Amino acid sequence: MTKSNLIYSIATSTFLLIACSAAQAEGRAKFKGAKTNASGGVSAVQGGAAAGPNGNAGARSRFTTTDGQGNASSSSGGAVRGANGGVGVRAGQTNVNSDGSASHQSAAAANTAYGSGSTSGGFKRGADGSVSGGRSSSASGAAGGRFNSTSGYASGQGYQRGTSATNAQGGTYNGETTAQQGEGVSHSRTCTDAYGNTVDC
Repeated sequence: MTKSNLIYSIATSTFLLIACSAAQAEGRAKFKGAKTNASGGVSAVQGGAAAGPNGNAGARSRFTTTDGQGNASSSSGGAVRGANGGVGVRAGQTNVNSDGSASHQSAAAANTAYGSGSTSGGFKRGADGSVSGGRSSSASGAAGGRFNSTSGYASGQGYQRGTSATNAQGGTYNGETTAQQGEGVSHSRTCTDAYGNTVDC
C-alpha cells in the first residue's frame, strides 16, 4: 500500500462530504469502477455520499489493488457531519503479501460540542508469523477533562498499556498494565487530587 492510496481515500471522502453539504438537499450518490493495472492485477474504487435535510451528511470511499502475484492492498476513508455541526473522519489501509505477511493501519477523529477525540494504530504480521502492534487514543471534554491511552504488543514481549486521565477539577489518574505469557498480568495506578496530593483511586 502506498501512502498516496490512503490520501486518495481520505481526499475522496472529504470531497464528497463537502459536495453533499454544499448541496443543502437530501440525496445520495454512489460510484464504482475497476480496471486491470500495469502490474497484472486489478485496481478498483468505490464510494458513496449522502446528505439529509438538516445539514447532516456522510461519505465514504475505498481503493483496492492487486498485482496478480498474490499481493493486495486496500485503503478506505470516510467522513460524517451531524446536523448540530459535529464532524468525524476515519481512514485505514491494509496490505496482504504473498509471503504471508500483512499490515494494517487506521485512524479516526471526531469533534463535537461535547468534546473531541482521536485514535490511531495498527498491527504487522511477519512472514514468520510474528505479530506486533499498538494504538494511541486521546480525548478531551468541553468541560476540561482529558484522557490518553497508549498500548503495544509484540510476539515474545507481551502487552503493555499506559493510561492517564485528568478530570475537570484537576484530579489525575495514571495507570500501567502489562501482560506476559507465563508471568500473568500486573497493574499499577496512582491518583492525585487537584493539588497534587496522592489519593486513593
